[in-house]
Formats: sequence, structure tokens, C-alpha cells
Amino acid sequence: MRILVIEDEPRILDFLRLGLEAEGFVVDAAEDGAVGLRLALDGSYELVILDLLLPRVDGLRLLAELRQARRKMPVLILSARSDMPTKLRGFDLGANDYLAKPFSFDELVARVRVHLRRGGDSTDGSRLRAGALHLDLARRQAQVEDRVVDLSDREFRLLYHLVSHPGEVVSRERLLSEVWGYSFDPGSNVVDVCVRRLRKKLGCAEAIETVRNAGYRIAAA
Repeated sequence: MRILVIEDEPRILDFLRLGLEAEGFVVDAAEDGAVGLRLALDGSYELVILDLLLPRVDGLRLLAELRQARRKMPVLILSARSDMPTKLRGFDLGANDYLAKPFSFDELVARVRVHLRRGGDSTDGSRLRAGALHLDLARRQAQVEDRVVDLSDREFRLLYHLVSHPGEVVSRERLLSEVWGYSFDPGSNVVDVCVRRLRKKLGCAEAIETVRNAGYRIAAA
């Protein structure tokens, strides 16, 4: 299995190359976007790990050109940029996955293996799934069985965080900080109100589970 790692920080690049090779992968590396794009277009890779803040050609532009050239190998973005607009832009351009730095190497390897099992043709980078719920990142819509549900910006962002972590409990503090963008106010109930609206729209109250004194969770399957 050949993997291309495009990363301009030498320390991280060496860490990724050595770690992935120890896991049995063949790894090629590029320290800037121009070289990375050339290798990705000319080589035969099963997966690309892509930083965004790259010299010469930035990661999002590289990704766009890769998809315009109809290269379908999975692309996993690995970046210190973890804001929602950048993530959504990455998915919109055709990324298959997004992992924020600092990261767990074990999690990275697990995600790599998942994408390699799926293969490039079977992954749709613009959609996430958790159980019966599908989230269309490009259209900002949810789908439950045959029903398509339009979402407000807050509803979409909250649902995105839950679907991105299926089976995990996401605290109210984290949702409030990442979706509303301000520090947690113990007296605020905006998260609970938004969850109630989502449950009503989705038509299945059990889709989003309340975990007492902890937060919310969406089923993984």
C-alpha cells in the first residue's frame, strides 16, 4: 500500500513517514505543495495525507486540482486549521477525512486503514453517516431514510459535531464553544433548545441521545 504524505514541517513529516513505514506502508513524502501535487498526479497512491498550510501550492488548491484531474484516491487532511469553515471547504473540494493537529498517531492509522478498506471509489467526501442519519456537507441537509431535512446554520453545525464523533459523548460546553463560539455559560440552554429542534425536524427523538450530566451522543450504527 503506497501512501503520499504532503507536509512542510520536517519533524512531523519524519514522524509520519517512520510511523507509517513501521505499520507496513510504503511512504513517499513531499515538503511543499507543488512537489506534492506533481507526485499525486504522476504516481499511483492508495491514499494521500495532506497538510493545508504548504509553500508554493496550498493544500486546498492542491486538493481542488487533484479532483479536477479526476484522481479518486482518498485524501485525508491533517492540519492545525480546525475551524468549521475550513473543514467544510475541504470536504466540499473532495476530502474524504479531516484530522486536526495535534493528533493521535493510532487514530490516524485507524482512519487510514478504514479508507484503504473502502477504496477511493466508494467514499463520498461530501457526506457523513451515523446510523440511519446521513449529513450532506455540500447542501447542508440531513437525510433520515427517505426524508431530506433542511437545517439552519446552528442546527447544521451542531449535528456535524455529533455525526463527526459517532458513539462519543460530546459535552454541552464543547458544543457551545464550537457552534456558538463563546465560553460556556452554566445558565444557558441554547444547546438543549437546538437539540430539541433537531429532534423534531429529524422525526426521531432517539437519534440524538441525552447522556445525563455529560452531553449528547449520536449512535454509530
